[in-house]
Amino acid sequence: ARDGDVSLIVNLLFSVSGCDGRRVVGQTGQNVTLPCNYDIKTNGAVHVCWGRGEIPNSKCYNQLLSTDGHKVETRASSRYQLLGRLDEGDVSLTILSLTEEDAGRYGCRAEIPGWFNDEKHHVDLTVERAPTTWAPSEPQTSSERPAATQTAADQLTTESLLTSSSNSSSSTDEGQEGSMVAVILVLVLFLLVVLLTAAGLFIMAKRWKQLKLPPQQQQRRQVQISSTSSTLQLHQRASVVENVYQIDGAANEGGDYELCP
Repeated sequence: ARDGDVSLIVNLLFSVSGCDGRRVVGQTGQNVTLPCNYDIKTNGAVHVCWGRGEIPNSKCYNQLLSTDGHKVETRASSRYQLLGRLDEGDVSLTILSLTEEDAGRYGCRAEIPGWFNDEKHHVDLTVERAPTTWAPSEPQTSSERPAATQTAADQLTTESLLTSSSNSSSSTDEGQEGSMVAVILVLVLFLLVVLLTAAGLFIMAKRWKQLKLPPQQQQRRQVQISSTSSTLQLHQRASVVENVYQIDGAANEGGDYELCP
């Protein structure tokens, strides 16, 4: 009987500390906060731990996070955060980006000084699959930071697209201007070649006409040349006869006259 009384007393002592249970529902991809608080004004800052499953007689089973009351000491993953006011005794656990594997029981233990004074809180977490077209009606901590990050990423993507499009358009304009200049130069050179070719053909045709005169025109030219030569011969004969008459007249007058060759 005494053994039974002792075991009963031990169980009662271990269960003296407060141990309540709460139920929290979250959705996949969102953040959820599991509540846990202790009276920091009465007890001061104390050591607190969070674990998965039932809370053992001491410490925490499968410990996820611990704090000395001022800062986080250990953390199993960066998904587990203490975002409450530690200086006010708020040691609620926030789990980021929920998955279906996060569902289950969690335990929070605040180690209050003294025998069997620890405060223990159980929280049962249920995770529901978020619908694809779900949109939050109120701003939530779970969506504020990802939305800001997504907005910044969208802005950077838009700016990079605008910059690349402007660069491509400017390079395209430069390429078009260069091609237009090349086409104009080619046209100018082609016109020069055409003009030079036409001038050369004109000169060659003129010379060819001069060389290829009809027989009648050639005879006319020969007649003109022969008439011109006979006229010159007659003029020379007339000049010789006149000189002879002058010589004879000088001889009759008795004067000396020297005939120059």
